[in-house]
Amino acid sequence: MKPTSRPISTSLATPPPIVLTIAGSDSGGGAGIQADLHSFAAFGVHGASALTAVTAQNSSGVYAIQMLPRTIVLSQIQAVLEDFPVAAIKIGMLGTPTLALAIARILAEHPEIPVVLDPVLVATSGASLARGKLVHAIARHLLPRADLLTPNIPEAEALLNRRLRTRRQMLEGAKSLCAMGTDAVLLKAGHLNGPTVDDLLLSIKGERWFSHPRIAVEGHGTGCSLSAAIAAGLARKLSLEDAVAGASDFVHRALRHACRPGKSSLAFLNHQKAGIE
Repeated sequence: MKPTSRPISTSLATPPPIVLTIAGSDSGGGAGIQADLHSFAAFGVHGASALTAVTAQNSSGVYAIQMLPRTIVLSQIQAVLEDFPVAAIKIGMLGTPTLALAIARILAEHPEIPVVLDPVLVATSGASLARGKLVHAIARHLLPRADLLTPNIPEAEALLNRRLRTRRQMLEGAKSLCAMGTDAVLLKAGHLNGPTVDDLLLSIKGERWFSHPRIAVEGHGTGCSLSAAIAAGLARKLSLEDAVAGASDFVHRALRHACRPGKSSLAFLNHQKAGIE
């Protein structure tokens, strides 16, 4: 008699924390939602995504940007929030002020979810990823909904309309950004010169500097990966300071093991290698 074929029984595992990224796609896979999902996987969280834009880019530059209709973006966000217990949200490239306002309204309905806002305004290549009055919309509508803002120096300068070149100027700039409504600011100093990269975290607990030796490569997707890793840490119930510290070390390792998959000198982070050290 033939044995009866039966499905193998198993007990379902407890799902990991869920993080939603709202950002654009990078066809080269080095930044944007692709980098976010790599970071989420490295930190052991489940990544859900709402795509805001499709970009045609590679290691040499950005060739085209197609923003998705606002209704499609919002439908993606609502679909995730209605079904999954989202433990953190990371926001990246938005593209339009109307989308920024619409997302701010959704966030207002979910004040219990920590939000990491990475104000993506310019690509590594220098291409603009922002349109119209987006900077004003981010400052007015999204900053008050963010638990953490993670601008690099050019983005902070755009938000503040002033230059930041010294540690003192960074601290004053971070204070000004906090005064605009966000709970905390991580000001990234990778664009400044010097043997070390000194990032500043300013929160209700005061200031804290995170320093790493500067790595002599032009990295792609560092900001996306950092903000995503912080969101993953918050989803795992780490304190803000511990989440930032862990994410900062992670990105430094990923950059130390970076590779150049394209024809240009642009280096892509090695999330997989960084996650298993």
